[in-house]
Amino acid sequence: MKHVIRKNIKKLLDTHSGLEKSRKSAIIKGKLFNEEVFRKARVVMFYVSLKDEVDTVPMIDEALKAGKRVCVPVILKEEKKLIAGEIHNRLEDLEKQHFGIYQPRADRVKEVPLKDIDLVVVPGVAFDKHDMRLGRGHGYYDRFLSCLSANTKTIGLAFDFQLVEHLPKQPHDIPVWKTIAA
Repeated sequence: MKHVIRKNIKKLLDTHSGLEKSRKSAIIKGKLFNEEVFRKARVVMFYVSLKDEVDTVPMIDEALKAGKRVCVPVILKEEKKLIAGEIHNRLEDLEKQHFGIYQPRADRVKEVPLKDIDLVVVPGVAFDKHDMRLGRGHGYYDRFLSCLSANTKTIGLAFDFQLVEHLPKQPHDIPVWKTIAA
């Protein structure tokens, strides 16, 4: 079932223009930045978006300019896990690595303790009305989210067509606190 949903959402992503995704990403950014939990957060973890995801690059840059501590996922492929790596300058600190994802250069990885993170902005292929998320199927985010403090909020970002009525749930699937879409 999950693979069918991924395939259908992928088709929808392919039919939307880059311009439309940029327009919706800007609306989502506005909604996120207006969230009280975001405004109060000192340390925010963003994903670094791929071309078929809500664009987080302007969000990362603006959060850094606003003086927030920003971290992004670092994939530890051998251990099949994510850690949070702090960045200070997106252009200088990031390089393309596993799965074509930008993450901190090896010589610049500074792990942020999970207890320090106030908010995690989470990617997903799809989200449902119960804030369950469907990822790309590798399980990195579910394992990461399961280790967060109960005080750490998680917000999924999605285009409106990535919202579905119901996602199949397995015991290891972790919902987000809230989903923001446009």
